[in-house]
Amino acid sequence: MYPVIFHIDEEEKWPLLLGNVKNLRAERMDTEIEVLANAAAVKNYQHGAFNDQMRNLNNQGVQFVACQNALNAQHILKEDLPEFVSVVPAGIAELVKKQSSGYAYIKP
Repeated sequence: MYPVIFHIDEEEKWPLLLGNVKNLRAERMDTEIEVLANAAAVKNYQHGAFNDQMRNLNNQGVQFVACQNALNAQHILKEDLPEFVSVVPAGIAELVKKQSSGYAYIKP
C-alpha cells in the first residue's frame, strides 16, 4: 500500500492536482489517496467547478478533506460543502500527522 497526501492551497492548481491524482490512479498501484485543501483552495469545494471530477475520484476511494481554519477564513460553512468532503480542524496538523504516518507528500 502506498499512502499519498496531495496538498493544495492555490485555487488555480486544482486542474493540475486532479490530473496528478487521475494519473496516479491510472497506474493501478495499491494506493490510499487523500486530497487536503487549505487556504484559498477550499473555495473550489464550494464553487463546484470540479465537483463531478472529485465525486468520481471519491467513488474510486480518493478522500477529499478541507481545513476548518481555511473554511472559517473564507467564510464557508461545512454545510455548504459537497457530501464527499470531510473537514479536519487544522490542515497543517493533518499534513504533519499523515507525513509522520508514512504518507508521501505531493504538492503540485
